[in-house]
Amino acid sequence: MTEVWVFTGERSTQATNATFPGGVFSSRQRAEDWIAEHGLSGVLTMYRLDVGAYDWAVENGAFKPNKPHHFTPDFIGRFAGGDTHFHYEAGKSGDPGISSSRD
Repeated sequence: MTEVWVFTGERSTQATNATFPGGVFSSRQRAEDWIAEHGLSGVLTMYRLDVGAYDWAVENGAFKPNKPHHFTPDFIGRFAGGDTHFHYEAGKSGDPGISSSRD
């Protein structure tokens, strides 16, 4: 396995500032089955193993850092991906998204 799929649910108004994944899956299909079963809303993101999301995105042209804060530890540590994620609402798939980096 060279990648995993990570589901992060929407934050409720009662949630803390931290956002933690609700599940990590070996395939998109397994993740989508779980999301549908529980009627979840949130984002499913594919992450590659043994490389940081920021590093992979920069090395592969999916993200081009061009602002000073793009090079800070806070930005790099919170970078959510660079290419593949999908949105879900009430267990149903939305359109594929392009990962945003909290510009």
